[in-house]
Amino acid sequence: MNNLKEIFKKSNLELSDYQAEQFIKYKDILLEYNKVMNLTAITEEEDVYVKHFLDSVLPVLTGYIENGMNIIDVGCGAGFPSIPIKIYMPDTKFTLLDSLNKRINFLNEVIKYTDLKDVTTVHSRAEDGGRDGNLREKFDVCVARAVAPLNILLEYCTPFVRPGGYFIALKGREAEEETENAKNAMSELKVKLCDTLNTTLHSTDNQRNILVFKKIANTPKQYPRNAGKPKKSPL
Repeated sequence: MNNLKEIFKKSNLELSDYQAEQFIKYKDILLEYNKVMNLTAITEEEDVYVKHFLDSVLPVLTGYIENGMNIIDVGCGAGFPSIPIKIYMPDTKFTLLDSLNKRINFLNEVIKYTDLKDVTTVHSRAEDGGRDGNLREKFDVCVARAVAPLNILLEYCTPFVRPGGYFIALKGREAEEETENAKNAMSELKVKLCDTLNTTLHSTDNQRNILVFKKIANTPKQYPRNAGKPKKSPL
């Protein structure tokens, strides 16, 4: 527990004992399920703490995520970045959306095992979810980590965000090039890049670029396009 707390502290993030316990439970169930599911290639304890948990919480440092916000994680996979952010900021409300039902089943077990409240899981492709009236433009923030190139990711994610809200993308070294390639997507989808956080992940040489986009108007009705179209023909 102390090792985990120290890792977070070096990035100016403080964990309570209870939060540390939740993270350890999350690590345990992640590695247990990983024996029968392909959830992560990262299996060493400290690597999980740094490359999954700490990495996922770094967007909090941008200041655009606040307790009380209604947030969606699109393509959440094994729960990154949503579950670590939820543990760190327990008064947020989260919806976890993923296209693979067995991952949703895993996440439901994580939510139960770590005793998280105000977390909902949704089994859906992003393109379908973005057209669902119960989800479209209902969220203060959308987050996504390692899902797709930015010009595709913007079409997946921004339809979920209310006008005036934010989309936060967790990217690596390729962020600048992807941002350049996404200028048309930003224009079409009515968002603008309003902030960035560039850092190196603790005790590694892994560069992290957190991109914050503000939604300046409603998403045009034609977006997102039908399932598969954003990937085949990016904006």
